[in-house]
Amino acid sequence: MTGPVAVLGATGLVGRAAVRMLRSSGIADLRVGARDVRRLHDVAKGAESVQVDAGDPASVARFCAGARLVLNCAGPSYLLLDRVGRAALAAGAHYVDVSGDGPAYHLLAGSGPVVGSLGSRTAVLSAGMLPGLANLVPHFLVGGRLAGAALVVYAGGIERFSRASAGDLVLSVDGADGAEQGAHWYGEALAAWRDGRRVTGALPVVQDTEIPYFPGRVTTMPFLTADSVRLARSTGLASLDWYNVFTGTQLRLSLGRLRGRVSREPAALATAIEEVTAAGEVDRAGQDPYYLMAFTVVTGPTARTAVLRTPSSFRLTAATAVLAVRAVLDGAVPPGLHFADEVLHPESTLRGVRELGALPVLDVHDHDPETRPIEEGML
Repeated sequence: MTGPVAVLGATGLVGRAAVRMLRSSGIADLRVGARDVRRLHDVAKGAESVQVDAGDPASVARFCAGARLVLNCAGPSYLLLDRVGRAALAAGAHYVDVSGDGPAYHLLAGSGPVVGSLGSRTAVLSAGMLPGLANLVPHFLVGGRLAGAALVVYAGGIERFSRASAGDLVLSVDGADGAEQGAHWYGEALAAWRDGRRVTGALPVVQDTEIPYFPGRVTTMPFLTADSVRLARSTGLASLDWYNVFTGTQLRLSLGRLRGRVSREPAALATAIEEVTAAGEVDRAGQDPYYLMAFTVVTGPTARTAVLRTPSSFRLTAATAVLAVRAVLDGAVPPGLHFADEVLHPESTLRGVRELGALPVLDVHDHDPETRPIEEGML
């Protein structure tokens, strides 16, 4: 298959980083696209530049035409859903999406004409930091031996929101927007995984507390994503607790106000996105940006923790996506529709994001299940 690798959303925080990393990985034949063609000038640097509106199916179809692979870095995913994936596959291209997640997967998988016509083409969804890379880390820790284990994750930080990431965060607040076989599309606040099922209201919000590896006092908000449920179900985890960690107070308060109150009307969503973005900026003032994830897997009398810290979750998402692109182009991913964490290799992916400079800190500790050692000087 010939043609360029086409990057949609190339002027965003993730898209810009992805274009740089694709070039550094030796992929020079690029097409970059965004709504504002003027902003493409700094990104293009010899690449083909195309004005494209991700909300317009005809515009997306023109952008995908002739590409060998389309990398979607645009969002928010809850608005785009499977639109870009359908256009890419219809154009005969492979497809990688930094998000996509459950809704896009179900929509693509439920369409016989799309999946049935894939042939030798490959579509990889959720190829970003969350859930793609995050779902690989527990496998990395214990070599995939997760059956019967307990997994606890703390994830959060302080950094600028992109409009797409703020939009997806707004949607996650509601937690119950649609269902597939009884499971929430995106996730459920305060829920946890216990012995093969989702348990509603299993965990509380904890305010003004200290969590190992995170600086200062924080608030922890349990949120069991649909992709975490998929991980737990497929691996046989006995339990899974996932906590979103908020260092400041304004974002937490904003999300609390929005929970269950956000209309799907565009104007209401736009207002909620502005509120979340503004709250995040207040919390971020004077802080050095960072994003941190701490994964602890407990198997019997032993525990192993991995701490991942990056100054930019956007760069870590871009690095994961670029590795997925390379895997597809190299033929390392079989044809068909996949989630990234089901087809990328845990060890090589973590090594790859470090080589791309997106993950300065990756520390692994073996310890007693009742303790969480802090690496001196890590923070």
